[in-house]
Amino acid sequence: MFGISFSELLLVGLVALLVLGPERLPGAARTAGLWIGRLKRSFNSIKMEVEREIGADDIRRQLHNEHILQMEEEARRILNPMTPSAQPPVTTASVQPPAGLEARPVDTPAAPAAPSEPPQPPRAP
Repeated sequence: MFGISFSELLLVGLVALLVLGPERLPGAARTAGLWIGRLKRSFNSIKMEVEREIGADDIRRQLHNEHILQMEEEARRILNPMTPSAQPPVTTASVQPPAGLEARPVDTPAAPAAPSEPPQPPRAP
C-alpha cells in the first residue's frame, strides 16, 4: 500500500528496540497494533458509509428521474389525447376494396358471403 519493504520494516524494528529497550518493546508493539486496528476499522466504516450514501443518492436520483418521466408522459396525454400509437381516423379516400371485389351500388342488396375455401377444379372420373 505504501511501498514499505521488509528491509525498511526491519530497520524500524531495530530502531524501536534500541529506543524502547527489550522490556518495553512488546507492550509498545501491542499498543501500536491496537491503534492500527482501530484506524483500519474507522477507515473501513467511513468508506462503507460513503459508499452507502453514494448508492442512496443514485437510487434517489433514479427515482426522481422516473417521477419526472411519469409526469412528462401524463402531461403529454393531457395535452395531446391522440397518442401516436392510436390508429388515425379512416377516410373514404384511403379505403380500397380488396382485390377481386368490385364496388356495388348502395341501393342493391348485398350478395351472400363468399365461401372461405377457394373453389376446387372438378375431378376427372
